[in-house]
Amino acid sequence: MGKPRGQMYFASDPEISWEDVENLSSTTYNGAKVLLELLTEEGVEVIFGYPGGSLLTLYDALLDSPIRHVLPRHEQTAVHAADGYARASGKVGVCMATSGPGAANMVTGIANAYMDSIPLVILTGQVPTHLLGTDSFQEVDITGMTMPITKHSYLVKDAKEIPRIVKEAFYIASTGRPGPVLIDLPKDVLAAEVQNSNPPKLCLKSYKFFSKGNPGQIEEAAKALAQSKKPIVYAGGGVITSQASAVLKELVEKTNIPVVTTLMGIGSIPTNSPNFLGMVGMHGTITANLAVNDCDLLIAVGVRFDDRVTSGLKHRFATKAKVVHIDIDPAEIGKVVKSHIPIVGDARLVLEELVEKVVPPETEKWWEQLLNWKKQYPLCYEPDGHLNPQMILEAMGTYSDGDSIVVTDVGQHQMWAAQFYPVLNKRKFITSAGLGTMGFGLPAAIGAQIAKPKSLVWLVTGDGSFQMSIQELATTVQYQLPIKIVLMNNGVLGMVRQLQKMFYNERFNQIQLYSNPDFMKVADAYGIKGIKVESPEQVNEALKKAIEIPNPVLIDCRISPDEIVLPMLPPGKAITDILGGNE
Repeated sequence: MGKPRGQMYFASDPEISWEDVENLSSTTYNGAKVLLELLTEEGVEVIFGYPGGSLLTLYDALLDSPIRHVLPRHEQTAVHAADGYARASGKVGVCMATSGPGAANMVTGIANAYMDSIPLVILTGQVPTHLLGTDSFQEVDITGMTMPITKHSYLVKDAKEIPRIVKEAFYIASTGRPGPVLIDLPKDVLAAEVQNSNPPKLCLKSYKFFSKGNPGQIEEAAKALAQSKKPIVYAGGGVITSQASAVLKELVEKTNIPVVTTLMGIGSIPTNSPNFLGMVGMHGTITANLAVNDCDLLIAVGVRFDDRVTSGLKHRFATKAKVVHIDIDPAEIGKVVKSHIPIVGDARLVLEELVEKVVPPETEKWWEQLLNWKKQYPLCYEPDGHLNPQMILEAMGTYSDGDSIVVTDVGQHQMWAAQFYPVLNKRKFITSAGLGTMGFGLPAAIGAQIAKPKSLVWLVTGDGSFQMSIQELATTVQYQLPIKIVLMNNGVLGMVRQLQKMFYNERFNQIQLYSNPDFMKVADAYGIKGIKVESPEQVNEALKKAIEIPNPVLIDCRISPDEIVLPMLPPGKAITDILGGNE
């Protein structure tokens, strides 16, 4: 069963026990109550959802359920909130919406989670089964629409199938390479009365994945590392997903090898680690990019060699290196960059074996070169008396501890956060990486704050992204979520303007946000405290005041539209062509 992602299922048959369903009463319940009981059994504590006609039976049953419901103000943001919840907690996020436009509005959020391998279970209402395929009111083929962007999807046609489908959905979403699973629920299925019984044990024979890597390949990787002179670890989001951060740190400390990360990999190793060279790729550090170009061994862990790092140039990326690629999805091995030592398996389990077998290489001369690059090409900005976004992010870091979470939207502010905000632990940097979804930030911050109510949650956003989900300010107020929103307000679509400036001869077009509202008045309209920051001297006071307020706060930072993100690797250029250094 199932639509495999890259045909990644090869290992032992997972067996699902149904003993936990025996405690359900043998009395008759409708499908909605059975569904909620099963969600509770799966450990679901919160659902982000938006009601509608096809889901009213389910919403009626929710009144008697211990599951908490959070009402965002749009179906897309319901998915983003569940996504942020999953990233911050490590659990499966759950969201739902009604049929037709409600389900269709979720598509962008589902695609976002799919690209970043985030475990979600999405529940959608559907028209009654006898109306399927008739173009009835608020009918869309949501399983068909989302087939390319879900790990698997179900259309439930019999309420008796709900227990099996729910168990399968959570198992598929959270194992192997995680991802979203959709369950489409016709209105009559939710209303149908069913007798709870103990279903037979189920074996998902076609759903398989490697957990442990091949011992021979791991041995070969250990030998390659021992013999290398210029090794480097290239860590991605898979390190965080597989809970491999601790063993990665152990490997790095044992061998004293440098580490670079992808955008999704930020937090897999503390950014203040002496072995951390920075993010690699389009807006990565010059040192990280030069190191990848010059290394003789590249140990890629939980990455997919996306074009933001490689520029899509198979033959001009890490050309001097032997590549070790560790990933749970065999479809990613060799897809973009040739792998000399492929290891299919869970990153944590593979790294644990590698640590046991590895002999530290001689890296003194390599470190001399790396430290020289770090000195020559530091991440820097000019403190010229203006309000610098980089300075704001550095100041935020001084008020944060290892438990603080930073969530970003997409644009220049996202890259500045990746470069300058200190991330000390896994699951503390949440961003839309693969799809690059503007409007992701605020609802994702809502999900993260609900997942971690005791953590300080920052949202770093821009005036373009912020207005794509600005209605979610109401959600922060309704649920008393003390998110601190740092708005980089420059009156333009900053990243688009930067690209037009650098590569289109400053022929600016459709990037001015002339009719931006007064965000202080917007905040006040929602009952949120607003703080305006217009000079460097006001930053620390504003951040300190915001943290002291036990409610959501909007900090409107007026930055210049001329601020640009450097370094920058021009699209389609080799990794050594990165622009911006200490000039």
